Amino acid sequence: MIQQSTLRQAIDQAIVRGATWISEDVLAALEKAQSIETNPSSKKGLDQTIRSLYLSRDRQVPACPDTGWPLFFFKIGNEALLEGGLTALKTLTQEAVAAATARGILRRTMKHPLTGYDPGNNIGENIPWITTQFVPGDEIQVTYAAKGGGSEVFGGAQSRMVAFADGLTGIRKFIIDAYTAATRAGAICPPSILGVGIGGTANISADLAKEAACLRLIGSRHPEAAFHELEVTLKDAINQLGIGTMGAGGKTSVLAVHVEYAYTHIAGISVSISSNCFVARRGTCCVHADNTLEVRENPNWFGGR
Repeated sequence: MIQQSTLRQAIDQAIVRGATWISEDVLAALEKAQSIETNPSSKKGLDQTIRSLYLSRDRQVPACPDTGWPLFFFKIGNEALLEGGLTALKTLTQEAVAAATARGILRRTMKHPLTGYDPGNNIGENIPWITTQFVPGDEIQVTYAAKGGGSEVFGGAQSRMVAFADGLTGIRKFIIDAYTAATRAGAICPPSILGVGIGGTANISADLAKEAACLRLIGSRHPEAAFHELEVTLKDAINQLGIGTMGAGGKTSVLAVHVEYAYTHIAGISVSISSNCFVARRGTCCVHADNTLEVRENPNWFGGR
């Protein structure tokens, strides 16, 4: 049986790693972008960012002053047994977020949406947000992903219904137009990792876009050829716009485009984008049935991607 104390340690590790330790795939993508950049401002910005990210690793301090929304993704084995039952997930996650906030690993950013009341610990109605996925096995894996304010507000996350008659052309146009408008508004921090959700209801496509942006490794590819081709063509098209680092101009405007989809109604196609900051933060820790912990680089949320 998995002990609550062990799962709490896993959640703590996921938060600290997610907030301070930028994953290897993200660093590699940033270093590649820096190596090919010719715009002096963008090249300097990438160089300073990369050096800062290595310092955050070494010193275990937040990689970005905006520690974002606390989002948690649990993969729960069908045979997993948790002391006290699965309802303990919520309590343990809240306790870990409050403790990380008190330590300064997370900044106090969560407030009441109408009154502005600040509880001071990032705990409130539906926050932290928890998404669960049930899989074969007897382990519990937790991934913490910080969704920064810049990547989410004022254009970083958008949705639209596209008519079937507009098809792939309409899908591509919305995605490129939406991302361009968000960067022009100065609301997001390019080069982003752009998640795209296609199909389902509006909330399904939005969830898929967010998860694609936050949980897939840069360099991964969709297993269906048509969606992988869409990922490649969108990335190439957006990079040809020359938006560059923080809009200063340059060769890399997105580090990756990740597309996920759901079957949809014949009435139309819901399309959503969700940009993730180039300081893309995630941390994954697994608790095995024998109560040992394992840090993982890949959340494996989409079957290996």
